[in-house]
Amino acid sequence: MIQRIVSGIQPTGNLHLGNYLGAIRNWVRMQDAMAGDSRCFFFLADLHAITVHNDPAALRANVREMAAALIAAGIDPHRSVLFSQAQVPAHPELAWLLNGTARIGWLNRMTQFKEKSGKNREGASIGLFAYPVLQAADVLLYQATHVPVGEDQKQHLELARDIATKFNTDFAVDLFTLPEPIIAPAAARIMSLREGTAKMSKSDPSDMSRINLVDDADMIVQKIRKAKTDPAPLPDGPAELADRPEARNLVGIYAALAERTAADVLGEFAGRGFGAFKPALADLLVATLGPVRARLVALRDDPAELDRLLALGAGKAREAAAPTLAAAYRALGLRD
Repeated sequence: MIQRIVSGIQPTGNLHLGNYLGAIRNWVRMQDAMAGDSRCFFFLADLHAITVHNDPAALRANVREMAAALIAAGIDPHRSVLFSQAQVPAHPELAWLLNGTARIGWLNRMTQFKEKSGKNREGASIGLFAYPVLQAADVLLYQATHVPVGEDQKQHLELARDIATKFNTDFAVDLFTLPEPIIAPAAARIMSLREGTAKMSKSDPSDMSRINLVDDADMIVQKIRKAKTDPAPLPDGPAELADRPEARNLVGIYAALAERTAADVLGEFAGRGFGAFKPALADLLVATLGPVRARLVALRDDPAELDRLLALGAGKAREAAAPTLAAAYRALGLRD
């Protein structure tokens, strides 16, 4: 069976370890599992980004930096289709066509709009309210068979399936594939190096709270050396880290990088202090992220090459999207 996996990521700058161990590394694994005519479509969701205000120059720079990070981490633009959403007009076109099928009641049930708009619901953009329809178009456009989703995106994939089913039924066509979710294995929850109860984030004012993908070896070593810990040695098992958030975080980072369990890591370092564990963690981080950083920096310094690769992917995406968009217009009676 030919598989098509479709996934998008918001183009944010200053990518860090949490981004790498979350979506990016999983995308590379999905790509590497593809065979034959099966394909992964990975896009930078710049149209989704404008549902809130963005500085145009910063957004453009972030698109390039995200593309550089994905390629540096292992996404191959020749094996996967990597592109900027805004370079494929079929995305907003199909979203508008699907707006006639999606129901306001369905969108009113989307919990993310309530969370993102907060108390300023009346002041939120229409885009922030309606972007789940664009998300549906993103995946239905390519006849996606599978879509990787986290817990916070399951509802949006269900909406895409509802829209596809209603459109197919309303117009008596067998046009849209109903995508199945790919529930990624639980990723390590990477927390701040300064506060083990707060998620690692680019918005944290302290750069020492995170490992950035552009950090060099010396900076990584310095950040790990200064990472907050406690005086107790590492225990025999993970249960004993329940009330030690900083220790739990560092062990979790090591386990995720080494693709081992926390229990396995503690089996090696039990009884030893952070004076021994931190250098080992820093060495592992440098070995893992060093090649990624080198490639990322080289690509970031060559915007023309990044633009060329994104244009290559956009061309492939436009070609793949064209039959579905044309069929949707025909089903609606808007084209012959």
